[in-house]
Amino acid sequence: MKAKLSIYLSALLLLFAVTTMSFKVGGWRSLGTKTVNYKLDRDVLDVQLRDGVFKQLKFVVRGGSLNMHKVVVHFENGGQQEINLRHNFERRSSSRIVDLKGNNRIIEKIVFWYDTQNSANNKARVTVLGK
Repeated sequence: MKAKLSIYLSALLLLFAVTTMSFKVGGWRSLGTKTVNYKLDRDVLDVQLRDGVFKQLKFVVRGGSLNMHKVVVHFENGGQQEINLRHNFERRSSSRIVDLKGNNRIIEKIVFWYDTQNSANNKARVTVLGK
């Protein structure tokens, strides 16, 4: 009985550690993921990872297709940068690497405008990666 409880507690602690740490691959860190609605819309991705500074962004789309119109990155110091990311994302694609102006920046939120087609009944998931 104690062994099973110990295994369950260990698994729970491992699950907590994995879900709270930032996803990092090849120097890229996940700033967050947003599942988008159908049609023309605007979404805000609140960046919870405020312990890092970033020079570059990359947008990855999974699940469904997405037509990105514009992205505005809001920095913690109150500044912002508009990115003309006009791009038609297929369901498994990513953007070019976007350089952020200035030195390393702390990102507060990312606002993006897009439209989608409900051709396959799959909502697109946009993940923003920072480096």
